[in-house]
Amino acid sequence: MDEIKVMDEQMRNESLNRPVEHDTTQYIVTQLGGEQYGIDIKYISNIIRMSKITRVPKVSNYIKGVINVRGVVIPTISLRLKMGLPEDEITKKTRIIILTLDQHESIGVLVDEVKEVVTLDEEHTERMSYEKDDKERYLSGVGKADGKLISLLDITAVLAEVVDV
Repeated sequence: MDEIKVMDEQMRNESLNRPVEHDTTQYIVTQLGGEQYGIDIKYISNIIRMSKITRVPKVSNYIKGVINVRGVVIPTISLRLKMGLPEDEITKKTRIIILTLDQHESIGVLVDEVKEVVTLDEEHTERMSYEKDDKERYLSGVGKADGKLISLLDITAVLAEVVDV
């Protein structure tokens, strides 16, 4: 009797010249200054145009204030200031990304521009594994897409001081 050879699905796909599927994650690529940052799409509930932000007194400088989205008051922070970059320059391309972390309330983050959605697999992502300075502690890794490097934000680390994560 012939020996039965058992293959896992990845080996089978390789032998049939099918693309091998890796775990993939989708990121919204945003522009902050001259750099591109990716935010995991699972945290994003909405992307809106710049709207009126009502200041809140006696808060950290990176907390811009609150916005009203369909009757819901959402605190809004400047991702630029939070990451130690220069003050925001509001343009036609400026957007507020509404994020929702697990069971927490929504929070808005101000970005210069929303560029695109990219899908990255493990092969095109490198995780951070060294001592991190202030700016780098907010990054989970670096992704490579279309010849560009995208800094991948660890959004829970970025928002840890703002909400109880």
